[in-house]
Amino acid sequence: MSTRTPSRTGPFGRTAEPSAAAFTDLLAAEWIKMRSLRSTYWVLALSAVAAIAINVNGVHSDLPYIDQSHPQVPGEPPYTYDPLFHGLSGIAAAVMTLAAAAFGAITVFGEYATGMIRTTFAAVPDRRAVITAKVVMVAAITLLLGVLVSVTSFFTVNAMLSSRHVGLSIHDPGCLRAVVAYAAVVPVCALIGMAFGAVLRHATASIVAVVGLLFLMPLLFGGDRYRFLKEIGNHLPLAAQARLALNPDSYTSLGAYPGTVTGSWVALAGWALVAVITAVTVVRRRDV
Repeated sequence: MSTRTPSRTGPFGRTAEPSAAAFTDLLAAEWIKMRSLRSTYWVLALSAVAAIAINVNGVHSDLPYIDQSHPQVPGEPPYTYDPLFHGLSGIAAAVMTLAAAAFGAITVFGEYATGMIRTTFAAVPDRRAVITAKVVMVAAITLLLGVLVSVTSFFTVNAMLSSRHVGLSIHDPGCLRAVVAYAAVVPVCALIGMAFGAVLRHATASIVAVVGLLFLMPLLFGGDRYRFLKEIGNHLPLAAQARLALNPDSYTSLGAYPGTVTGSWVALAGWALVAVITAVTVVRRRDV
């Protein structure tokens, strides 16, 4: 009597054991699609180089002024140079997050615009598996770029600042947190771009929506007059990252109703989770 377990056929005509292998094939297919578009990795590579250059140039420009005396502002602590604020700048973060969000969006709406999505779903009817593979690849690629920019910027600028005796170590309070948050916000924004691409399926509309969320909404929720508006602003992606990048040993004004470290981590995780759920749900249920 045979004890062999009956095999089941997976989406690629293989047996049940390849359910894992089938998803590996999906990841490989998504990698080929992303790699075949030279514009995507050129944009990501150039944005990473630009972000690092912005951070390094900003600190290099500060070097002649660090040792100069600064006038005391009445009622405020003495001025101290903050290597985290200047070395992991918001401008560089904006460059990287915008490029990552555009990359995430184009991985979805690009297939709809060219009609390739029909071929993809004909080969793999499991839409959830397809979009999940996209999510994994986009998150992995942009996380790698975020880590590259964050780690390179931190160690380069602090090596430069060591000559002025204000450089920081990764073991100093708040530094590891700042580096991790600076890297993590990049894949978070890439996933947000994917969600917009899945919902809107249009290049211009997706990019405008990303710019509105990342850069225009903070202007609406950045004031200190109304607490509930400020609380919303504190939990937007770039605001949450900026809160996590604060140096606890330096004076930085947070204004009224500042965000918390825990709340900022929860905000970044929440944005990523909502973006993934939105992308998977929309692709799975629309045009069935």
